[in-house]
Amino acid sequence: MTFFLPETVAGKVAIGSEVRLVLDAVPQYVIPAKVSFVDSTAQFTPKAVETTSERRKLVFRSKAQIDPELLRKYRTQVKTGLPGVAYVRLEATLPWPQDLQVKLPQ
Repeated sequence: MTFFLPETVAGKVAIGSEVRLVLDAVPQYVIPAKVSFVDSTAQFTPKAVETTSERRKLVFRSKAQIDPELLRKYRTQVKTGLPGVAYVRLEATLPWPQDLQVKLPQ
């Protein structure tokens, strides 16, 4: 999943940092992932982002990758390109909040 980090936090995010993905189509699930890319060049927020004030800010394009084993396990349910929200944990020693604990289909 591609997401955008504000310039104020982009420098704090390392490749491999933990991410939680919540997809618009299935908001009851929380999917674990890891940061796989953070662009080295800032850009203005894409027009698809909600508000004009948000679009004026500089951001860094980033990507989160789901573990390939997890993708294989749920391959019949996986759909590419679904919109959602990526939550990045900046401090690895802090636990995820309860609402961002991993929740996958049974």
